[in-house]
Amino acid sequence: MKLFILSNNINRASFRQRIGVYLKMLHSKNIDCEIAKLPSGLLSSRKVFQRAADFDCVFLHKKVLNPISAFLLRKYSKKIIYNFDDAVMYDTDQPNRTSGPHMKRFIRSVKVADMVLVGSSYLAEQARKYNSNINVLPLGLKVSDYKIDCPPKSDDKIRLVWIGSKSTLKYLEELKPTLEEIGSLFNNVVLRIIGDGFFDLQNMEVEKRLWSKKTRAVDLATSDIGLAPLPDNRFTKGKCSFKVLEYASAGLPVIASPVGTNSDYIRNNVTGFFARDSKEWIDRIAQLINNPQSRKKVGQDGRTWAKNFDVSVIGKQLTDLIGQCLKDDVLLK
Repeated sequence: MKLFILSNNINRASFRQRIGVYLKMLHSKNIDCEIAKLPSGLLSSRKVFQRAADFDCVFLHKKVLNPISAFLLRKYSKKIIYNFDDAVMYDTDQPNRTSGPHMKRFIRSVKVADMVLVGSSYLAEQARKYNSNINVLPLGLKVSDYKIDCPPKSDDKIRLVWIGSKSTLKYLEELKPTLEEIGSLFNNVVLRIIGDGFFDLQNMEVEKRLWSKKTRAVDLATSDIGLAPLPDNRFTKGKCSFKVLEYASAGLPVIASPVGTNSDYIRNNVTGFFARDSKEWIDRIAQLINNPQSRKKVGQDGRTWAKNFDVSVIGKQLTDLIGQCLKDDVLLK
């Protein structure tokens, strides 16, 4: 079986998490994958779409299509699987304003597909209006990558940690007043930011760690409490919060806004805690700072829960869905 994977950005985290981590597994199931970056020019794009005729299926990642691209893709493809894990139908900066052209591209991309894979039930609800073959495929990760044997701490600091890109740092910045309050209440608390963008606080030390595939697991494992704040709007409801799975896999208790897949990836009061406003954020953080045994227990339960989202589990779901779309179960056995 030959799968043609198309994306306009093969370096983005979403691509790694939705398809990159499964390439070896797909190959082991006799699914040979070729990855191509979608160019911006019409002529170049046409050449890429024409190549789709040589494959059993096209796996389109996240890209929303203009009319010509949709026509060409459908013309040359035997089967199309459309895959996304963000609210691509809404504008991240103006989520409450519906953009006509943007929404039309989303609808067109969903309609042209034989199967649609989404990261959450909320995204499934948005897509099901335009295609009946919608399947929820959660994010997956290799849980064992985050189980790090770390030496005992050399200090008594409690490290709150947030991991993410510069584009989503604004969600953590909204928590600044809360973090300043925590800093005024506790003199041994540090905020660790793992990413490509940072900020400072007045009442709390900030450790700035540049995100790296080699060091992210250690930086998480040597932290104490994972933070996953999100505002509640139409765009963030579609967020598939990978960081929550990373925190849990690293054995950290998580405090999160009950928005998007945070509500799916966290068992409230078991693997983490939901916080809806500033008071709840302060209370939950203080509770875990003051109770190391609770931090350990919740973190251990989180790691156990995270195994439900291991790549071995989600990868099998992905290969089964591809086989279902192609109705070619023999090749997947």
